[in-house]
Amino acid sequence: MPSIVTVVFDRHREYELIAHATLPHEEANRWLENQWAALECEPSHPMGKVLLLDRILGIAKYAGEKRFITPDAWTQQYADAVASALGRPAVRIDVAENVVG
Repeated sequence: MPSIVTVVFDRHREYELIAHATLPHEEANRWLENQWAALECEPSHPMGKVLLLDRILGIAKYAGEKRFITPDAWTQQYADAVASALGRPAVRIDVAENVVG
């Protein structure tokens, strides 16, 4: 069943993606970890431990809004990995407010 992944950069700029949560959980987590490293994301909390939700937010932030304006294969993979990792029918990633809901 498809999931909706919405990435928000402010209240007037949000991008809705249809995701297919078909990736195995571990594969989705591995893809997110690899993207975190490839984008050279920095932890938002000084504790040093990067939680899944921090990783999801950081990837969207460091990838930048341009990646979501015109969705491509990377954007679809991101949405699929998020949906598979979280197992929710809808996910809202609010980069401006630093919240995943």
